Amino acid sequence: MSAVKPAAPRPADREVSRVRILRAAAEIASENGYEGTTISKVTKRSGLPASSVYWFFRDKDHLIAEVVRHSFEQWISSQPRWERDPRDERPLAEGLRAILSRSVRSLPGAPDFLRIGQMLLLESREVEPEARQYFLATRDEVTGSIAAWFTSYFDTGLRARRPELAMDLARIVLVSTDGLFFAHQIDDASDPDDFVDVVVAIVEQAIASG
Repeated sequence: MSAVKPAAPRPADREVSRVRILRAAAEIASENGYEGTTISKVTKRSGLPASSVYWFFRDKDHLIAEVVRHSFEQWISSQPRWERDPRDERPLAEGLRAILSRSVRSLPGAPDFLRIGQMLLLESREVEPEARQYFLATRDEVTGSIAAWFTSYFDTGLRARRPELAMDLARIVLVSTDGLFFAHQIDDASDPDDFVDVVVAIVEQAIASG
């Protein structure tokens, strides 16, 4: 049950406190999972009272969802965009290699949204947590962006023959990235360049067979 909201913190302190709470919750969720994350643990880790937590977040579910959202927004702002400039005349393989070479190098840092989101995907509950819903929505959005990027390279004939190809390739890119992320959690010796080579080769072969 949420507590009654206290008086508003000073404007200068609000964002600092909010980020402290988000960071504490991210650490605890990564260590203990969704069920093992509690408001009391967050207050202890952040050094802020429960009243501060409830000022920003209505309950634990909302807090974890905001952890995922905050981390995703920070991560995506530093990533190359899956948007093709009409003036870009590079072949698909070269463009794909350029994007992946940058993005996969951020995975060893284990963005909180990805680590927590993957844990939530493996758990099943009668009432789906808000964080899981948000994570799934972001994956759908990213998959759609990647598919649109692939489609921009396809000629009319290929689009007509294989209307599902762009989405299939987008899913391959996404699940392959998931695999690399998990590999980094086990052994950080994975070579991102080797990974990019494999994904590009798979994409080229799939398009050539179309």
